[in-house]
Amino acid sequence: MSDEEETLEETEEETAPTETDAIASDPGGRPDSQAEETDNQPLATSDEEATFEDDEEEESVNPKQKPGLEEEEGGDEEDSRVKWDVEDSEDTVLDKDMLLEGDEDDDLDVDSNEENETEDINAKGKKRILSSDAESSPASDPDEGAGFDRPMTPDFPPEYWQVQRLVKYIKAGNPTATIISMSSLRDFNLRDKYVQMAIRESAGLEVLLNILETEENRCKIAALLVLREITSNPEISRAIYNMKGLETLVNTLRDPAKELKLLSAEAIANISKIRKARRAMRKGDGISRLVDMLDFEGGDTHHQWHQAELDETDFEVPRCGALALWSIAKSTKNKDAIRRAGAIPLIAKLLQTKQVSVVIPVVGILHECASEASFRLAIRTEGLLQDFVHGLRSPNHQLVQFCASAIHMCAEDPESRQIVYELGAIDPLIAIIKDDVLKKNKPLLAATTGAIWKCSAAIAKGGKYLKEGLVELLVSLLDDEPETILTNVAGAIEQIVKAEISNAHLIKRAGAIPPLIGLLTINNPDLLVNATKAVGELARDTESRKEMDAQDGFRLVWSLLKHPSPKVQTSAAWAICPYVESTKDSGDMVRNFVGGLEALVNLLKSDNKEVQGAVSQAVSVIAQNQENLAIMSDHGVVQYLAKLASTTDNMLRRCVATAIAECCNWKNNSAEFGSRRAVSPICMYLTAEDPLVHTAASRALAALSSDPRNCITMHQCGVVPYLINMIGSLDVDLQNAAAQTMFNIRKLALATEKVRLR
Repeated sequence: MSDEEETLEETEEETAPTETDAIASDPGGRPDSQAEETDNQPLATSDEEATFEDDEEEESVNPKQKPGLEEEEGGDEEDSRVKWDVEDSEDTVLDKDMLLEGDEDDDLDVDSNEENETEDINAKGKKRILSSDAESSPASDPDEGAGFDRPMTPDFPPEYWQVQRLVKYIKAGNPTATIISMSSLRDFNLRDKYVQMAIRESAGLEVLLNILETEENRCKIAALLVLREITSNPEISRAIYNMKGLETLVNTLRDPAKELKLLSAEAIANISKIRKARRAMRKGDGISRLVDMLDFEGGDTHHQWHQAELDETDFEVPRCGALALWSIAKSTKNKDAIRRAGAIPLIAKLLQTKQVSVVIPVVGILHECASEASFRLAIRTEGLLQDFVHGLRSPNHQLVQFCASAIHMCAEDPESRQIVYELGAIDPLIAIIKDDVLKKNKPLLAATTGAIWKCSAAIAKGGKYLKEGLVELLVSLLDDEPETILTNVAGAIEQIVKAEISNAHLIKRAGAIPPLIGLLTINNPDLLVNATKAVGELARDTESRKEMDAQDGFRLVWSLLKHPSPKVQTSAAWAICPYVESTKDSGDMVRNFVGGLEALVNLLKSDNKEVQGAVSQAVSVIAQNQENLAIMSDHGVVQYLAKLASTTDNMLRRCVATAIAECCNWKNNSAEFGSRRAVSPICMYLTAEDPLVHTAASRALAALSSDPRNCITMHQCGVVPYLINMIGSLDVDLQNAAAQTMFNIRKLALATEKVRLR
């Protein structure tokens, strides 16, 4: 070792900072296990790394000339020599480019021999770069804080190490250095996985959240700009939630600074895509604070979407608040919380603005919340449906898409459906389907067909658009389109036929039956539900049914009873009912399906009430054929129906009672129902408030009363007063069933009286 090098080493040992000075301050008080290691790492060791001079009078030292690179024991001492101590110096001036690039133009006072020696060292050890991110390497011990870095592998690009170095500067620097470091950090693609990995592995998330708890607004804004980008990664969002970072962001919403509010709201919008985060926002006061951000006093009341008189920056706070609420509204309980927080009037006011960037997230909130009946009622009473219809004529395709989606959700209610139809929403929707350019926008086309589906009942009643070729336009979409669009079109066809059976000939003439039958082979539950419903409604028309039989449609519908999805099983069972009812030789056709009746009866064992009700109704229709009833009785239909008799669901009660009434027509099934204690629950049906349940229960009791023991049970249950009242009903079927039951009970009583008198 030369005399000059020894002098240099002694000078640096004297000026090396102590261990206490080397520990970075933690403004938020969060635990940082890597803080000591971070500050003790050398920050400038290669041509790509920055070189800082604490004193212009101090001798300039080239990091390449440091002795003892191979000595592991001297690592900590070497690390402390080049510490970036900006907190103790107010005169430190940092350039943004210095954080990433080394100062290659430094004039070092060294002779040519030393420069040659340095080049030799670099040539031999070019794969061993001593850098400030050494502790992120598995080869180094994070507890010891050694200054050695693992070889750079192709799996980690240079950006990974540069970002980690910037995070260390953020930890150790004063506010000015922190802002410059974070500004440099934003020059990277913060959505890149390696950049995000570097931030997370270097404890950058903790540092950013700590900064938000300081009083320095410039640093907080810089931190939020970074958090807004990196929270697009669900893993990072989940990590921030686990660090209680969501609470910090919600607290930032209280800050009067406008920019802090909107940046925090955007970060919350990303984090709230996680279910636990949405629940945390509901349990805290996050939703109410976001709703307060929607309060805007400068909204325009004219519906001119393509104009913007006000500056768009004036709407940034409500826009960011709406974005966060849009994410939060994906949870069912949050929808009611948003409504109770008073969001509806504020949303209605924002819908009047001309700023599309604000209107889109606001409509998105309404689209998510419209799945709740209470929210749909509020939307209708506030007159927001008119805003949706007006938005369909906007030149912004994204706004048109969300308005159509909102109409799709709101049109579940008959009142809203009729209002939307009367406001003229169908014309712009049809125009979108006819436009060849807009048809290529599949999300827009899916939202459009969804809105038409929900409005199809009103369209069918009007009849205007059906005559103008709407059916042919919809049928043209049944070929080579995404499954969502096919689902909507099938639902629209089902609603058109259901509203008026005479429309079936329009569907048949448009050539819709072959593609509809083809949809039954696609394994998409939602699509299968709508397709089977459409086929079931078309089966009521004789001509359409003949064409479906030629396409083997009934066999495909029956085969869907074995589908694993309960809702597909339900729709298939309901579709079987009109098929069997409208076909003369349905008994033979049903028996031709090997194992079909057994599969149908076994579905009565399902735990899903919708499946049980639909299958019970199908059993009641099929049981009208004596041979089919005999087969189902052999498969145990009586015991399964008897178990379902104790239900309290009115829909299931109606279907079960109807099935029991039909199944009593075979041999001693009536007596078997009595022995399985199904009579008493049926008697309780007469106390229900649904008149349809009364009719079905009366029919079942009339059939069950053919067995004397059942008559005794009915009399003991006290059905006579109810039956007497029902005899005076205006419903003829209810009158006849109640009278028949009373006749059988009275007949048994007279017979008993005669025996007693003898």
